[in-house]
Amino acid sequence: MTQEPARKPARVVVADDQTVVREGIVMLLGLLPGIEVVGAAGDGNEAVELVAELAPDVVLMDLRMPRCDGVEATRRIRTGHPATQVVVLTTFADDESLFPALKAGARGYLTKDAGGDEIVRAVESVLSGDAGLSPSIQRRLLERLSEPEPPSTVPAAAPDGLTTRETEVLVLIAEGLSNQEIARRLHVSTATVKTHINNLFAKTGLKDRAQAVRYAYAKGLVRLSTD
Repeated sequence: MTQEPARKPARVVVADDQTVVREGIVMLLGLLPGIEVVGAAGDGNEAVELVAELAPDVVLMDLRMPRCDGVEATRRIRTGHPATQVVVLTTFADDESLFPALKAGARGYLTKDAGGDEIVRAVESVLSGDAGLSPSIQRRLLERLSEPEPPSTVPAAAPDGLTTRETEVLVLIAEGLSNQEIARRLHVSTATVKTHINNLFAKTGLKDRAQAVRYAYAKGLVRLSTD
């Protein structure tokens, strides 16, 4: 009987801006079977650079990092290096963190209280083409998918060359939502919301949110309640 060759360990890069946390994760991974840590990054830019240099199988990606956050780094890695999978390993399990990361291309999502066995399973799952999601994240996804989508309030023709997404953001500003609330409503990161706001302000010549509210009413994007 021929013996099957041993499976090569998964080559992993760890990305986390906190040195103590990053070194702790690297130490933990070094004790786990089937995983070889080939690099560690202190922010998203470094993670993208290491992926280009080392071509790892998986990146364990923190989300809240300076210069380039985990969502943007995930998007750049999955676009430029599709053979590398991304598993988010973060403190946060809220919608504002979860859905933008998955939309950016992350195949796994774990919180930092995950044990070593759970991390190994997530890495093995994404390498085999499955999703590496913790049970709590799976439940949240099912809950979110079962929620009805809010009706669109964006008019067919947006003014001043605004994109559909920029118009959606403007309408939500006029409804009194904060950047964080807009991010949760649209399932994007807060940084993405800020980018949309900067773009729509530039296109319309608006200076602040108060002007944005007046503009939205003047253009008929929202209407005063008659109740």
